[in-house]
Amino acid sequence: MKQLNDKDIANMIGSDFIPDNNSAKKSVRLELHLSTRIPKESEPAPEHTTIDFHNHTEEEAWAMLEQVATSKTRTANVITGASGILKTKFQQWATESVLSPYIISFKPINNGSFFVRFRKNKY
Repeated sequence: MKQLNDKDIANMIGSDFIPDNNSAKKSVRLELHLSTRIPKESEPAPEHTTIDFHNHTEEEAWAMLEQVATSKTRTANVITGASGILKTKFQQWATESVLSPYIISFKPINNGSFFVRFRKNKY
């Protein structure tokens, strides 16, 4: 985000601006609520996470997987459940979907979950 300089502030408030007057600069910044307009830094993605598909629809499960796959997370345990459509769908998504380039490998942990390695995403 651009740091406001004296000229920017002068343009915002008009010709009554005195560049050396710190109280004027402070009041302008306070009036513009600049501290609330600066975006907060996002939390860094964890190296490892767990995604649990239980009680989620196919669309919700896809969105959860997509969010993790496109983040900087490197590995995840994906819990699909031992039976049901999401176990089959996850394996299809990992090999045949637009998410497959993000997934290096996946292997079963047990009958209802997988360990997944994601590519390192460069932003």
